[in-house]
Amino acid sequence: MALTPRLDIRQTQSLTLTPQLMASIRLLQLSHLELSAFVDAELLRNPLLEREDGPETDTPLERERPEEIDPYRDVVDHASHLGSAVTIANSLDTEVANVFPEQTGQDSVSQASMWPEGKGGGLGGEAPDLDQYVPSVVSLGAHLAEQVGMILKSPAERLIAQNLIDNLDERGYLAAEIGQIAEQLGTTSETVEAVLLKVQGCDPVGVFARTLPECLAIQLRDKDRLDPMMAALLDNLDMVASHDLMALGRRIGADRDDLSDMLAELRALDPRPGRAFDGAPVQAVVPDVLVRRSPRGDWQIELNTDILPRVLVNRVYYATVSGRTRDPGEKSFLVDAFNTANWLAKSLDQRAQTILKVATEIVRQQDGFLTHGVAHLRPMTLKMVANAIEMHESTVSRVTANKYIATPRGLYEMKYFFTTALGSASGGEDHSAEAVRHRIRQLIEAEAPDAILSDDTIAEILKREQAIDVARRTVAKYREAMNIPSSVVRRRRKKAQMA
Repeated sequence: MALTPRLDIRQTQSLTLTPQLMASIRLLQLSHLELSAFVDAELLRNPLLEREDGPETDTPLERERPEEIDPYRDVVDHASHLGSAVTIANSLDTEVANVFPEQTGQDSVSQASMWPEGKGGGLGGEAPDLDQYVPSVVSLGAHLAEQVGMILKSPAERLIAQNLIDNLDERGYLAAEIGQIAEQLGTTSETVEAVLLKVQGCDPVGVFARTLPECLAIQLRDKDRLDPMMAALLDNLDMVASHDLMALGRRIGADRDDLSDMLAELRALDPRPGRAFDGAPVQAVVPDVLVRRSPRGDWQIELNTDILPRVLVNRVYYATVSGRTRDPGEKSFLVDAFNTANWLAKSLDQRAQTILKVATEIVRQQDGFLTHGVAHLRPMTLKMVANAIEMHESTVSRVTANKYIATPRGLYEMKYFFTTALGSASGGEDHSAEAVRHRIRQLIEAEAPDAILSDDTIAEILKREQAIDVARRTVAKYREAMNIPSSVVRRRRKKAQMA
C-alpha cells in the first residue's frame, strides 16, 4: 500500500447535539423552582415571550358594577350591617357620646383592639399586610457580634473575636484551629485562646466550642454542674453512645442512680446551640404529578398545573415590528428571538408530556404499592421504564430527577420507586430492596428486650416467612443505612430503659 496523500469521499452517520437540543435536555432535569427561574430570565430577555395567565373570572365592568339594593335588606335587616358606635360617630363627624350616650367608654375600648380603619377594621377594608409585623431574622453572627461589643473593650480582642465568629459553623462550633487563626491575625495562640475563653460565655451557651464534650462542658459549667464525675462522663461519651452503662459506671465511679441522673442532665443540653439561629427558609416540597383514585377505580395521573410555567409567543408584535424595521441587526435579533420563543414553548410542552408519560408508567408498575403499601413495592429500574415507554434510560433519569409525585400513600420523590431486586428463595417473583428494608425495620421495632434479633436471625426470618434470599451482610448494610444500631447496642439500650 502506497503511503501517498489522496482525497477520499465517505458517507457516515453521526448524532450531533445542537445547542437547542442540549438546552431541551437540561430542561428535563430542572426542578419546578429552577424551571420557573429559567423562564423568568427568558421573559426578561426575549420581548416576544409572554406569560400565559388564567382567564379573568369577571370583566372590569362587572367588578365595578354597584350592588343592587334590596328594599327588605335596606329597611329591615339594616341593623345587622351597621358598624360600631365609633364608626357611626366618625361618619357623622361627631362624638360617640352625642350619638350613643350609653356606649361611651365601651365601643372605644373594643375598637382600639381592632385593626385601624383602612387596614381591615372598617367594613370593606383591606386586610393588613402581615409581612409588616414579622420581625427580621437575626443571624448567629450578628447576635454574637452585639454581645462581643459589650464583653470586650480592646479593639485587638474584638478583631480576634470577630474572626472567631466568622469561623463558626451552623452548629455554633469553631471550625478553624487556634494556631491557624493566630497565624492569620499575626498574634500568638495564647492570645486567641484567652479571647476564646471570654466569648464562650455568650448566648446561646455552648457556642465557640471545638468538640461536643467541650460544648456540653460549657453548658454544664454555666449551670454550675461540672463536677469531676460529670467531667469524667464527658470524657467517655463513646461509651454513652454504645450504651455500655455498666462499664461506664465502673470507669467513672458512679452507681446506677447517679449515672441515670447524670445522663438525664446530658439529654437536657443542646449539642448544637447554633441551630436556633438557622435563618434559612424552609422550602415546601410541591409535587409535580398528582395521583388519585378515579370514580371507576383506576388511577388518575395528572400534572400539577399550578407549578407549570406557561408562555406564549406574541406573533402579532413580531409581525408588526418586523414589517417596520429596516436595520439588518434588528431583523436578525427579531428572528433569533422568535425562534427562541418558539423553541421554549415547544420544549416546555414536550417536557410536561414526557414527565406525564414516565409518571404514568411508574404508577402502572407500582400499582401494588399504591394499593397495599411499601411491602408490595416492586423492583423497578430505569431500563424497565425506558423500554416500556420507548425512551432512553438517560431521558428517564433526567425526568425523575428533582421531581415529586403525590399519591394516596404520601409524597415521594420519583427516584424512590426505582429499587434493586432481591431474588426469591422459592423461585417466585423478586422482591424490592426498599420492601426488604421496610420489613427489617418492622422486625427490629417489634423485637422483645430479652429476644434481640441478630443479623443472621433476621436473614433467616426473611427467608422462612417471605422467601427472601438475603445474606447476613446485606441485612447489616440495610440496617446501617437506616441508622439502626447493632444487636449488641440495642440490647444494652433496652436493658437501660427497663432499669
